[in-house]
Amino acid sequence: MLKHFLTLEWKSFFRSASFKANLAIKIFMIFGALYFMAVFLGLGIGAFYIIERQGWGDPLQVVNRFMIYYLVGDLYIRYMLQKMPITNIKPLLYLPINKSKVVAYSLGKTVVSFFNWSHAFFYVPFSIVLLIEGYSPIGVIGWHLGIMALFYCNNFINVLVNNKDSVFYSLLGVVLILVICQYYELFNITVYTSPFFNVLYELPWVALLTWGLLISLASSAFFYFKRHMYLDAGLAGKKSLAKTEDYAWLNRFGNLGTFLKNDIKLIRRNKRSKTSVIMSFFFIFYGLLFFTGGIEAYDGPIWKIFAGIFISGGFLFSFGQFVPSWDSSYYPLMMSQNIRYREYLSSKWYLIIIATVLSTILASFYIYFGWDAYLAVIVGAIYNVGVNSYLVLWGGAYIKTPIDLTSNKKAFGDKQAFNTKTLLLTLPKLILPMGVYALGHYLISPTAGYIFVAMAGIIGFGFRNKVFAMIESIYKKEKYKTLAAYKQKS
Repeated sequence: MLKHFLTLEWKSFFRSASFKANLAIKIFMIFGALYFMAVFLGLGIGAFYIIERQGWGDPLQVVNRFMIYYLVGDLYIRYMLQKMPITNIKPLLYLPINKSKVVAYSLGKTVVSFFNWSHAFFYVPFSIVLLIEGYSPIGVIGWHLGIMALFYCNNFINVLVNNKDSVFYSLLGVVLILVICQYYELFNITVYTSPFFNVLYELPWVALLTWGLLISLASSAFFYFKRHMYLDAGLAGKKSLAKTEDYAWLNRFGNLGTFLKNDIKLIRRNKRSKTSVIMSFFFIFYGLLFFTGGIEAYDGPIWKIFAGIFISGGFLFSFGQFVPSWDSSYYPLMMSQNIRYREYLSSKWYLIIIATVLSTILASFYIYFGWDAYLAVIVGAIYNVGVNSYLVLWGGAYIKTPIDLTSNKKAFGDKQAFNTKTLLLTLPKLILPMGVYALGHYLISPTAGYIFVAMAGIIGFGFRNKVFAMIESIYKKEKYKTLAAYKQKS
Protein backbone atom coordinates (compact mmCIF):
# COMPACT_ATOMS: atom_id res chain seq x y z
CA MET A 1 0.00 0.00 0.00
CA LEU A 2 2.87 2.35 0.80
CA LYS A 3 4.35 1.69 -2.64
CA HIS A 4 0.95 2.49 -4.21
CA PHE A 5 0.70 5.84 -2.41
CA LEU A 6 4.26 6.77 -3.38
CA THR A 7 3.50 5.92 -7.01
CA LEU A 8 0.47 8.24 -6.93
CA GLU A 9 2.60 11.04 -5.45
CA TRP A 10 5.23 10.53 -8.14
CA LYS A 11 2.70 10.67 -10.98
CA SER A 12 0.97 13.72 -9.47
CA PHE A 13 4.27 15.61 -9.36
CA PHE A 14 5.36 14.83 -12.92
CA ARG A 15 1.92 15.28 -14.51
CA SER A 16 1.28 18.64 -12.91
CA ALA A 17 0.93 21.62 -15.26
CA SER A 18 3.39 23.50 -13.08
CA PHE A 19 5.95 20.66 -13.21
CA LYS A 20 8.81 22.83 -14.47
CA ALA A 21 8.26 25.49 -11.83
CA ASN A 22 7.92 22.85 -9.11
CA LEU A 23 11.11 21.12 -10.28
CA ALA A 24 13.06 24.38 -10.17
CA ILE A 25 11.74 25.11 -6.69
CA LYS A 26 12.66 21.59 -5.54
CA ILE A 27 16.22 22.09 -6.78
CA PHE A 28 16.51 25.39 -4.90
CA MET A 29 15.07 23.71 -1.83
CA ILE A 30 17.69 20.97 -2.02
CA PHE A 31 20.51 23.53 -2.14
CA GLY A 32 18.89 25.44 0.72
CA ALA A 33 18.59 22.23 2.74
CA LEU A 34 22.26 21.41 2.12
CA TYR A 35 23.24 24.90 3.28
CA PHE A 36 21.29 24.65 6.54
CA MET A 37 22.59 21.13 7.12
CA ALA A 38 26.15 22.44 6.82
CA VAL A 39 25.36 25.35 9.19
CA PHE A 40 23.76 23.05 11.77
CA LEU A 41 26.66 20.62 11.51
CA GLY A 42 29.20 23.40 12.05
CA LEU A 43 27.28 24.73 15.04
CA GLY A 44 26.87 21.24 16.47
CA ILE A 45 30.61 20.68 16.43
CA GLY A 46 31.71 24.16 17.45
CA ALA A 47 28.96 25.38 19.82
CA PHE A 48 30.45 23.67 22.88
CA TYR A 49 33.91 25.19 22.38
CA ILE A 50 32.56 28.64 21.43
CA ILE A 51 30.47 28.82 24.62
CA GLU A 52 33.39 27.56 26.69
CA ARG A 53 35.83 30.04 25.12
CA GLN A 54 33.47 32.97 25.72
CA GLY A 55 33.17 32.01 29.39
CA TRP A 56 29.37 31.86 29.39
CA GLY A 57 29.29 28.82 31.67
CA ASP A 58 28.56 25.12 31.26
CA PRO A 59 27.82 24.71 27.51
CA LEU A 60 25.05 22.18 28.13
CA GLN A 61 23.29 24.44 30.61
CA VAL A 62 23.67 27.44 28.29
CA VAL A 63 22.00 25.48 25.46
CA ASN A 64 19.27 24.33 27.85
CA ARG A 65 18.69 27.90 29.01
CA PHE A 66 17.64 29.02 25.53
CA MET A 67 16.07 25.73 24.44
CA ILE A 68 12.54 27.07 25.00
CA TYR A 69 13.12 29.78 22.38
CA TYR A 70 14.61 27.22 20.00
CA LEU A 71 11.49 25.05 20.29
CA VAL A 72 9.10 27.99 19.90
CA GLY A 73 11.09 29.28 16.92
CA ASP A 74 10.96 25.82 15.36
CA LEU A 75 7.17 25.72 15.81
CA TYR A 76 6.82 29.19 14.25
CA ILE A 77 8.91 28.23 11.20
CA ARG A 78 6.94 25.01 10.81
CA TYR A 79 3.64 26.88 10.89
CA MET A 80 4.80 29.26 8.18
CA LEU A 81 6.74 26.91 5.90
CA GLN A 82 6.05 23.24 6.57
CA LYS A 83 3.65 21.71 4.08
CA MET A 84 0.77 19.83 5.60
CA PRO A 85 0.19 16.13 4.68
CA ILE A 86 -2.03 16.90 1.72
CA THR A 87 -3.86 13.87 0.33
CA ASN A 88 -6.67 14.03 -2.19
CA ILE A 89 -9.05 11.68 -0.37
CA LYS A 90 -12.02 12.03 -2.72
CA PRO A 91 -10.94 9.34 -5.27
CA LEU A 92 -9.57 7.12 -2.48
CA LEU A 93 -12.89 6.91 -0.66
CA TYR A 94 -14.35 4.92 -3.56
CA LEU A 95 -11.59 2.30 -3.38
CA PRO A 96 -11.23 -0.63 -0.95
CA ILE A 97 -8.52 1.16 1.04
CA ASN A 98 -8.63 1.30 4.80
CA LYS A 99 -8.99 4.83 6.18
CA SER A 100 -6.33 4.11 8.76
CA LYS A 101 -3.75 3.44 6.06
CA VAL A 102 -4.54 6.73 4.26
CA VAL A 103 -4.28 8.75 7.48
CA ALA A 104 -1.14 6.92 8.61
CA TYR A 105 0.53 7.54 5.26
CA SER A 106 -0.38 11.24 5.26
CA LEU A 107 0.85 11.80 8.82
CA GLY A 108 3.90 9.67 8.08
CA LYS A 109 4.93 12.16 5.40
CA THR A 110 5.31 14.81 8.10
CA VAL A 111 7.46 12.50 10.25
CA VAL A 112 10.13 12.26 7.54
CA SER A 113 9.95 16.01 6.87
CA PHE A 114 13.17 18.03 6.69
CA PHE A 115 11.87 20.12 9.60
CA ASN A 116 12.23 17.05 11.84
CA TRP A 117 15.47 15.33 10.94
CA SER A 118 17.44 18.51 10.12
CA HIS A 119 17.85 19.20 13.86
CA ALA A 120 19.90 16.00 14.13
CA PHE A 121 22.73 17.76 12.28
CA PHE A 122 23.11 19.98 15.35
CA TYR A 123 22.20 17.70 18.23
CA VAL A 124 24.03 14.53 17.13
CA PRO A 125 27.48 16.20 16.82
CA PHE A 126 26.81 18.32 19.92
CA SER A 127 25.97 15.16 21.88
CA ILE A 128 29.13 13.46 20.58
CA VAL A 129 31.20 16.46 21.72
CA LEU A 130 29.57 16.21 25.17
CA LEU A 131 30.62 12.55 25.37
CA ILE A 132 34.16 13.41 24.29
CA GLU A 133 34.36 16.12 26.94
CA GLY A 134 33.51 13.66 29.71
CA TYR A 135 29.77 14.10 30.25
CA SER A 136 27.79 11.10 31.50
CA PRO A 137 26.92 8.83 28.53
CA ILE A 138 23.54 7.83 30.02
CA GLY A 139 22.73 11.48 30.76
CA VAL A 140 23.68 12.64 27.27
CA ILE A 141 21.61 9.88 25.64
CA GLY A 142 18.60 10.71 27.81
CA TRP A 143 18.96 14.44 27.08
CA HIS A 144 19.37 13.83 23.34
CA LEU A 145 16.36 11.50 23.05
CA GLY A 146 14.21 13.83 25.16
CA ILE A 147 15.04 16.88 23.02
CA MET A 148 14.45 15.05 19.74
CA ALA A 149 11.06 13.84 21.03
CA LEU A 150 10.11 17.46 21.72
CA PHE A 151 10.86 18.42 18.11
CA TYR A 152 8.62 15.63 16.88
CA CYS A 153 5.99 16.89 19.34
CA ASN A 154 6.24 20.23 17.52
CA ASN A 155 5.50 18.37 14.30
CA PHE A 156 2.15 17.03 15.54
CA ILE A 157 1.28 20.24 17.40
CA ASN A 158 1.68 22.04 14.10
CA VAL A 159 -0.63 19.52 12.40
CA LEU A 160 -3.29 19.90 15.10
CA VAL A 161 -3.27 23.70 15.43
CA ASN A 162 -2.75 24.34 11.72
CA ASN A 163 -6.38 25.36 11.39
CA LYS A 164 -6.46 27.52 14.52
CA ASP A 165 -4.84 30.83 13.65
CA SER A 166 -6.26 32.59 16.71
CA VAL A 167 -4.53 30.11 19.04
CA PHE A 168 -1.24 30.30 17.17
CA TYR A 169 -1.03 34.08 16.98
CA SER A 170 -2.08 34.44 20.61
CA LEU A 171 0.75 32.15 21.70
CA LEU A 172 3.13 33.98 19.38
CA GLY A 173 2.15 37.29 20.98
CA VAL A 174 2.80 35.88 24.46
CA VAL A 175 6.23 34.62 23.41
CA LEU A 176 7.15 38.00 21.89
CA ILE A 177 6.18 39.70 25.16
CA LEU A 178 8.36 37.24 27.09
CA VAL A 179 11.31 37.90 24.75
CA ILE A 180 10.95 41.66 25.20
CA CYS A 181 10.68 41.26 28.98
CA GLN A 182 13.86 39.19 29.04
CA TYR A 183 15.70 41.62 26.76
CA TYR A 184 14.91 44.53 29.09
CA GLU A 185 15.50 42.35 32.18
CA LEU A 186 11.92 42.63 33.43
CA PHE A 187 11.17 38.90 33.54
CA ASN A 188 13.27 35.88 32.55
CA ILE A 189 11.21 32.87 31.49
CA THR A 190 14.33 30.73 31.03
CA VAL A 191 14.80 30.61 34.81
CA TYR A 192 11.68 28.42 34.97
CA THR A 193 12.15 26.39 31.76
CA SER A 194 15.86 25.51 31.80
CA PRO A 195 15.57 23.25 34.91
CA PHE A 196 13.33 20.86 32.92
CA PHE A 197 15.91 20.51 30.14
CA ASN A 198 18.68 20.07 32.75
CA VAL A 199 16.64 17.27 34.35
CA LEU A 200 16.71 15.36 31.05
CA TYR A 201 20.47 15.03 31.60
CA GLU A 202 20.45 14.60 35.36
CA LEU A 203 17.57 12.08 35.36
CA PRO A 204 17.64 10.37 31.93
CA TRP A 205 14.44 8.41 32.59
CA VAL A 206 12.51 11.71 32.34
CA ALA A 207 12.98 11.39 28.56
CA LEU A 208 10.30 8.69 28.69
CA LEU A 209 7.80 11.42 29.60
CA THR A 210 8.59 13.40 26.44
CA TRP A 211 8.19 10.26 24.34
CA GLY A 212 4.90 9.57 26.10
CA LEU A 213 3.79 13.09 25.16
CA LEU A 214 4.88 12.44 21.57
CA ILE A 215 2.86 9.21 21.38
CA SER A 216 -0.19 11.01 22.81
CA LEU A 217 0.03 13.84 20.25
CA ALA A 218 0.59 11.43 17.35
CA SER A 219 -2.39 9.32 18.45
CA SER A 220 -4.57 12.41 18.83
CA ALA A 221 -3.70 13.58 15.32
CA PHE A 222 -4.31 10.11 13.88
CA PHE A 223 -7.74 9.61 15.45
CA TYR A 224 -8.79 13.21 14.78
CA PHE A 225 -8.18 12.97 11.03
CA LYS A 226 -9.52 9.45 10.81
CA ARG A 227 -12.73 10.61 12.49
CA HIS A 228 -13.06 13.57 10.10
CA MET A 229 -12.10 11.73 6.93
CA TYR A 230 -15.34 11.86 4.98
CA LEU A 231 -16.57 13.97 2.08
CA ASP A 232 -19.24 15.83 4.03
CA ALA A 233 -16.53 17.36 6.23
CA GLY A 234 -15.27 19.31 3.25
CA LEU A 235 -18.66 19.98 1.71
CA ALA A 236 -20.43 21.27 4.80
CA GLY A 237 -20.83 25.01 4.59
CA LYS A 238 -20.49 27.39 7.46
CA LYS A 239 -23.77 29.25 8.07
CA SER A 240 -23.56 32.94 8.82
CA LEU A 241 -25.62 36.08 8.45
CA ALA A 242 -25.45 37.47 4.92
CA LYS A 243 -24.11 41.01 4.58
CA THR A 244 -23.99 43.32 1.58
CA GLU A 245 -20.86 45.33 0.83
CA ASP A 246 -21.27 47.78 -2.01
CA TYR A 247 -18.21 50.06 -1.72
CA ALA A 248 -20.07 52.59 -3.90
CA TRP A 249 -17.29 55.15 -3.40
CA LEU A 250 -15.14 53.07 -5.79
CA ASN A 251 -17.64 53.43 -8.65
CA ARG A 252 -15.96 56.68 -9.73
CA PHE A 253 -12.94 54.66 -10.93
CA GLY A 254 -14.93 52.68 -13.52
CA ASN A 255 -13.71 49.16 -14.31
CA LEU A 256 -10.68 49.70 -12.08
CA GLY A 257 -13.02 50.34 -9.16
CA THR A 258 -14.90 47.11 -9.92
CA PHE A 259 -11.71 45.09 -9.68
CA LEU A 260 -10.71 46.87 -6.47
CA LYS A 261 -14.11 46.00 -4.98
CA ASN A 262 -13.57 42.33 -5.80
CA ASP A 263 -10.11 42.38 -4.22
CA ILE A 264 -11.32 44.04 -1.02
CA LYS A 265 -14.20 41.56 -0.73
CA LEU A 266 -11.82 38.67 -1.39
CA ILE A 267 -9.56 39.78 1.44
CA ARG A 268 -12.40 40.33 3.89
CA ARG A 269 -14.34 37.15 3.19
CA ASN A 270 -11.65 34.46 2.89
CA LYS A 271 -9.36 33.05 5.51
CA ARG A 272 -6.41 32.52 3.19
CA SER A 273 -6.33 36.15 2.11
CA LYS A 274 -6.88 37.33 5.69
CA THR A 275 -3.86 35.29 6.75
CA SER A 276 -1.73 37.08 4.15
CA VAL A 277 -2.85 40.47 5.46
CA ILE A 278 -2.04 39.43 9.03
CA MET A 279 1.37 38.23 7.90
CA SER A 280 2.06 41.53 6.15
CA PHE A 281 1.29 43.34 9.43
CA PHE A 282 3.82 41.22 11.32
CA PHE A 283 6.41 42.03 8.65
CA ILE A 284 6.41 45.59 9.99
CA PHE A 285 8.13 44.41 13.17
CA TYR A 286 10.79 42.48 11.24
CA GLY A 287 13.06 45.51 11.41
CA LEU A 288 13.47 45.09 15.18
CA LEU A 289 16.00 42.37 14.39
CA PHE A 290 18.11 44.88 12.45
CA PHE A 291 17.71 48.29 14.09
CA THR A 292 17.93 47.33 17.78
CA GLY A 293 21.46 45.97 17.52
CA GLY A 294 20.35 42.75 19.18
CA ILE A 295 21.89 40.54 16.47
CA GLU A 296 25.51 41.38 15.70
CA ALA A 297 25.40 39.76 12.24
CA TYR A 298 22.79 42.33 11.13
CA ASP A 299 24.83 45.40 12.07
CA GLY A 300 26.12 45.90 8.50
CA PRO A 301 24.77 48.92 6.61
CA ILE A 302 23.43 46.82 3.72
CA TRP A 303 21.07 44.99 6.06
CA LYS A 304 19.17 48.22 6.72
CA ILE A 305 17.92 48.26 3.13
CA PHE A 306 17.04 44.57 3.43
CA ALA A 307 14.94 45.42 6.48
CA GLY A 308 13.37 48.47 4.80
CA ILE A 309 12.25 46.39 1.81
CA PHE A 310 10.67 43.78 4.07
CA ILE A 311 9.01 46.22 6.49
CA SER A 312 7.21 48.20 3.79
CA GLY A 313 6.67 45.26 1.42
CA GLY A 314 4.98 42.71 3.64
CA PHE A 315 1.71 42.82 1.69
CA LEU A 316 3.60 42.92 -1.59
CA PHE A 317 5.40 39.66 -0.78
CA SER A 318 2.59 37.78 0.97
CA PHE A 319 -0.37 38.82 -1.22
CA GLY A 320 1.05 40.31 -4.42
CA GLN A 321 3.29 37.29 -4.93
CA PHE A 322 0.24 35.17 -5.79
CA VAL A 323 -1.46 37.33 -8.40
CA PRO A 324 -3.45 35.99 -10.25
CA SER A 325 -3.64 32.78 -8.17
CA TRP A 326 -6.01 34.47 -5.71
CA ASP A 327 -8.59 34.54 -8.52
CA SER A 328 -7.91 30.96 -9.67
CA SER A 329 -11.37 29.67 -8.65
CA TYR A 330 -13.13 32.01 -11.08
CA TYR A 331 -10.25 32.92 -13.41
CA PRO A 332 -11.72 30.96 -16.37
CA LEU A 333 -14.98 32.92 -16.00
CA MET A 334 -13.08 36.23 -15.93
CA MET A 335 -11.15 35.30 -19.06
CA SER A 336 -14.41 34.59 -20.90
CA GLN A 337 -15.55 38.18 -20.30
CA ASN A 338 -14.55 41.33 -22.14
CA ILE A 339 -11.87 42.25 -19.61
CA ARG A 340 -8.64 44.12 -20.33
CA TYR A 341 -5.58 42.70 -18.64
CA ARG A 342 -4.30 46.25 -18.07
CA GLU A 343 -7.28 47.13 -15.85
CA TYR A 344 -7.04 43.82 -13.98
CA LEU A 345 -3.30 44.23 -13.30
CA SER A 346 -3.68 47.91 -12.43
CA SER A 347 -6.19 47.08 -9.69
CA LYS A 348 -3.73 44.65 -8.12
CA TRP A 349 -0.94 47.19 -8.46
CA TYR A 350 -2.93 49.96 -6.77
CA LEU A 351 -3.85 47.59 -3.95
CA ILE A 352 -0.15 46.79 -3.42
CA ILE A 353 0.78 50.49 -3.49
CA ILE A 354 -1.89 51.42 -0.93
CA ALA A 355 -0.74 48.62 1.38
CA THR A 356 2.92 49.68 0.98
CA VAL A 357 2.12 53.27 1.90
CA LEU A 358 0.08 52.18 4.94
CA SER A 359 2.88 49.86 6.09
CA THR A 360 5.37 52.73 5.79
CA ILE A 361 3.18 54.99 7.89
CA LEU A 362 2.62 52.29 10.54
CA ALA A 363 6.37 51.72 10.67
CA SER A 364 7.00 55.34 11.67
CA PHE A 365 7.85 54.15 15.21
CA TYR A 366 11.30 53.21 13.84
CA ILE A 367 12.13 56.91 14.21
CA TYR A 368 12.79 55.93 17.85
CA PHE A 369 15.90 54.09 16.60
CA GLY A 370 17.05 57.11 14.61
CA TRP A 371 16.08 58.89 11.42
CA ASP A 372 18.54 56.70 9.55
CA ALA A 373 16.43 53.62 10.37
CA TYR A 374 13.17 55.17 9.20
CA LEU A 375 14.89 56.56 6.11
CA ALA A 376 15.75 52.96 5.17
CA VAL A 377 12.05 52.09 5.47
CA ILE A 378 11.00 55.04 3.28
CA VAL A 379 13.63 54.27 0.65
CA GLY A 380 12.60 50.60 0.71
CA ALA A 381 8.98 51.64 0.16
CA ILE A 382 9.93 53.78 -2.85
CA TYR A 383 11.84 50.85 -4.33
CA ASN A 384 8.90 48.51 -3.69
CA VAL A 385 6.53 50.92 -5.46
CA GLY A 386 8.78 51.53 -8.45
CA VAL A 387 10.41 48.12 -8.97
CA ASN A 388 9.24 45.25 -6.80
CA SER A 389 5.54 45.91 -7.46
CA TYR A 390 6.21 45.15 -11.13
CA LEU A 391 8.35 42.12 -10.35
CA VAL A 392 5.64 40.41 -8.30
CA LEU A 393 3.06 40.97 -11.05
CA TRP A 394 5.53 39.78 -13.65
CA GLY A 395 6.38 36.67 -11.66
CA GLY A 396 2.69 35.96 -11.09
CA ALA A 397 2.28 35.14 -14.77
CA TYR A 398 4.50 32.08 -14.24
CA ILE A 399 3.10 30.95 -10.88
CA LYS A 400 0.32 28.59 -11.87
CA THR A 401 -0.57 27.31 -8.42
CA PRO A 402 -4.32 27.57 -7.76
CA ILE A 403 -5.40 28.79 -4.32
CA ASP A 404 -8.43 27.31 -2.60
CA LEU A 405 -10.02 30.29 -0.88
CA THR A 406 -12.46 28.05 1.02
CA SER A 407 -9.67 26.00 2.57
CA ASN A 408 -9.24 26.16 6.31
CA LYS A 409 -5.69 24.78 6.10
CA LYS A 410 -6.62 21.40 7.53
CA ALA A 411 -4.06 18.67 7.20
CA PHE A 412 -5.95 17.13 4.30
CA GLY A 413 -6.86 20.50 2.82
CA ASP A 414 -4.43 22.88 1.23
CA LYS A 415 -1.02 24.48 1.58
CA GLN A 416 -0.08 27.33 3.84
CA ALA A 417 -0.74 30.80 2.48
CA PHE A 418 2.90 31.57 3.14
CA ASN A 419 5.16 28.71 2.04
CA THR A 420 8.65 27.87 0.86
CA LYS A 421 7.91 28.80 -2.75
CA THR A 422 6.83 32.28 -1.66
CA LEU A 423 10.03 32.76 0.29
CA LEU A 424 12.30 31.59 -2.53
CA LEU A 425 10.62 33.86 -5.09
CA THR A 426 11.25 36.92 -2.89
CA LEU A 427 15.03 36.52 -2.93
CA PRO A 428 15.72 38.24 -6.31
CA LYS A 429 13.60 41.18 -5.19
CA LEU A 430 15.83 41.67 -2.14
CA ILE A 431 19.31 41.08 -3.51
CA LEU A 432 19.09 43.76 -6.25
CA PRO A 433 18.30 46.75 -3.95
CA MET A 434 21.03 45.62 -1.54
CA GLY A 435 23.50 45.63 -4.41
CA VAL A 436 22.36 49.09 -5.57
CA TYR A 437 22.73 50.45 -2.05
CA ALA A 438 26.17 48.87 -1.60
CA LEU A 439 27.31 50.51 -4.85
CA GLY A 440 26.48 53.99 -3.58
CA HIS A 441 27.48 53.35 0.04
CA TYR A 442 30.99 52.04 -0.60
CA LEU A 443 31.84 54.14 -3.65
CA ILE A 444 30.51 57.50 -2.39
CA SER A 445 28.68 57.65 0.97
CA PRO A 446 25.78 56.10 2.91
CA THR A 447 23.51 58.93 1.76
CA ALA A 448 24.40 58.16 -1.85
CA GLY A 449 23.38 54.56 -1.25
CA TYR A 450 19.91 55.65 -0.14
CA ILE A 451 19.67 58.04 -3.12
CA PHE A 452 20.62 55.25 -5.55
CA VAL A 453 17.91 52.93 -4.23
CA ALA A 454 15.29 55.69 -4.19
CA MET A 455 16.23 56.78 -7.74
CA ALA A 456 15.85 53.19 -8.94
CA GLY A 457 12.29 53.22 -7.57
CA ILE A 458 11.49 56.65 -9.05
CA ILE A 459 12.85 55.68 -12.47
CA GLY A 460 10.84 52.46 -12.37
CA PHE A 461 7.70 54.42 -11.54
CA GLY A 462 8.38 56.73 -14.49
CA PHE A 463 8.42 53.76 -16.88
CA ARG A 464 5.16 52.39 -15.50
CA ASN A 465 3.23 52.38 -18.78
CA LYS A 466 5.96 50.59 -20.72
CA VAL A 467 6.47 48.03 -17.97
CA PHE A 468 2.72 47.37 -17.74
CA ALA A 469 2.54 46.88 -21.50
CA MET A 470 5.30 44.27 -21.27
CA ILE A 471 3.67 42.50 -18.30
CA GLU A 472 0.31 42.54 -20.08
CA SER A 473 1.80 40.82 -23.13
CA ILE A 474 3.33 38.12 -20.89
CA TYR A 475 -0.02 37.45 -19.21
CA LYS A 476 -1.67 37.12 -22.62
CA LYS A 477 1.04 34.70 -23.73
CA GLU A 478 0.64 32.56 -20.58
CA LYS A 479 -3.17 32.82 -20.52
CA TYR A 480 -4.07 29.33 -21.73
CA LYS A 481 -1.33 27.60 -19.76
CA THR A 482 -2.63 29.33 -16.64
CA LEU A 483 -6.23 28.30 -17.39
CA ALA A 484 -5.14 24.68 -17.86
CA ALA A 485 -3.21 24.72 -14.57
CA TYR A 486 -6.11 26.20 -12.60
CA LYS A 487 -8.41 23.41 -13.82
CA GLN A 488 -6.25 20.86 -12.03
CA LYS A 489 -7.52 19.92 -8.59
CA SER A 490 -4.37 18.33 -7.20
